[in-house]
Amino acid sequence: MANHRKPRQRPLSGGTIRTAATLALAGAATATAFEGTSQADPQPTATQVKEQVDRLYQEAEEAAEQYNGAKEKADEAQRALEDLRDETARKTDRLNTARSALGALAASQYRSGGLTPALRLALSRDPEEYLEGVALMTRAGDRSAAEVASVRRGLDEVGKLRAQSAGRLGELRARQAELARHKAVAEGKLAAAQRLLAKLTAEQRARYEALNTDAAPAVAPAAAPQSPPAADGSRAARAVAFAYGAMGKPYVWGATGPGAFDCSGLTQAAWRSAGVSLPRTTYTQINAGRRVAKSQLAPGDLVFFYSGVTHVGLYVGNGQMIHAPRPGSTVRLAPIDSMPWAGAVRPA
Repeated sequence: MANHRKPRQRPLSGGTIRTAATLALAGAATATAFEGTSQADPQPTATQVKEQVDRLYQEAEEAAEQYNGAKEKADEAQRALEDLRDETARKTDRLNTARSALGALAASQYRSGGLTPALRLALSRDPEEYLEGVALMTRAGDRSAAEVASVRRGLDEVGKLRAQSAGRLGELRARQAELARHKAVAEGKLAAAQRLLAKLTAEQRARYEALNTDAAPAVAPAAAPQSPPAADGSRAARAVAFAYGAMGKPYVWGATGPGAFDCSGLTQAAWRSAGVSLPRTTYTQINAGRRVAKSQLAPGDLVFFYSGVTHVGLYVGNGQMIHAPRPGSTVRLAPIDSMPWAGAVRPA
């Protein structure tokens, strides 16, 4: 019979065991290293976070300026609509008064034995249709012709005003929809920036704050006064004094003061205090005065930044401006070289 016994297995020697164990540990370490590389992304540095957050804040500010422009137009449409509604109400009251007068005359004529076509107008349920069908004004000697003419004019005026009101209402709704879109974009960018900052450790946040003082080196105290120079009574000096008075107030996008500002809200409020009306947004303010070269800047000039003209400050001299930088910050002094230059204007 054939022998079915299992072959004898040779015991592992000590050297063989050590070799196997070494290979197993090396394989495990290698697998762990690859696994760690594939699953754990490197933590961004404070500088990298600042770059990402700055980009998000810039995009949020661009959306905020679009929001400001849409809000200005929506407010104009709202005011125009309210004016039209007020005028419509006044003219409707006058029309009703004229129709009441015709009604009284109609009642008098009815008692005396009949109604003229003119007075049938006053009793008609659809006076516009009646007027279209009957040439009342051709009736010579009709003593109520003036009253009828007044009603006809009133009907025409009220009809036109109602049509204009409908058009303004449509415009207002379109502006409000645009407003909501820009607000959603701005708030989305700000929320993304806050999520990035929330991931920082305390040490990284401290480094981030240190990096965020301003991109350009700090200037000597003598070159960056913390109080306004003596006012000379000019409008520019009054605007500069206002800006100094706003220092320390928080940046809030869409805000125009007095307790908070965004960048264009600050410059608009500063020049308004000097009796000069500026438009609301950065991209309209840059056309609200005479362009000046960077080398010819004077206190009170508006200075603009970024290729999309999305940021503005008020020049105060010595290469410095006062501006409302970004969410989470306050109105402050900063070098005009701390951001990409876009241009400057001197308000008229």
